[in-house]
Amino acid sequence: MHIVIAGNIGSGKTTLTNLLARHYGWEPRFEAVTYNPYLEDYYGDIRRWAFNLEVYFLKERFKDCLSIDRDTRTVIQDRSIYEGVYVFAENNRRMGQLSGRDYETYMELFEQMLGQLHVPELMIYLRADIAHLVKNIQKRGRDYEQSIQIEYLQGLNDLYEEFVYKKYPGRVLTVDVNDLDYLNRPEDLKSIIDRIDGLLFGLFPMEK
Repeated sequence: MHIVIAGNIGSGKTTLTNLLARHYGWEPRFEAVTYNPYLEDYYGDIRRWAFNLEVYFLKERFKDCLSIDRDTRTVIQDRSIYEGVYVFAENNRRMGQLSGRDYETYMELFEQMLGQLHVPELMIYLRADIAHLVKNIQKRGRDYEQSIQIEYLQGLNDLYEEFVYKKYPGRVLTVDVNDLDYLNRPEDLKSIIDRIDGLLFGLFPMEK
């Protein structure tokens, strides 16, 4: 079984991935957040290197998906290949950092990959307001995240809503995390676990 945690930068994906992996005995998978051989070039000349950067990320996520499909364990994944395409690459396109030609090539490549993949059994979407995201980003103190603009986060939030509710083909559990602290309040974590149990192991209808 393949479970995905989706959400904007600072929404709490990694924390929840760890907690659920520990609770259920699932195998956690995390996306590398620092290494991409195009990253330095990208920040030096975004328009020139955006396509290379996105194709590299797509290739790595596709490899992760193939590995998960072969895994006999239940895997819980921090961020999905779908978000990389429908949120982050799409955001680069809308900002004019990917040309129409490059984006079309990128999407054709992604569509070829889709034929080799299975849709995860469940996506858990962490919905968060900008204030919540900023608070978490500041708290964890990653240097490369401190210069992220509010407008950028808002644009990603808008794309997440469009992606989850209009483009994603699988089953989704939406969790509003604005008033939750599942790391420090066991009752908050339990409320999420109860909903997951209902969807995966109970008789409740699909949520979205």
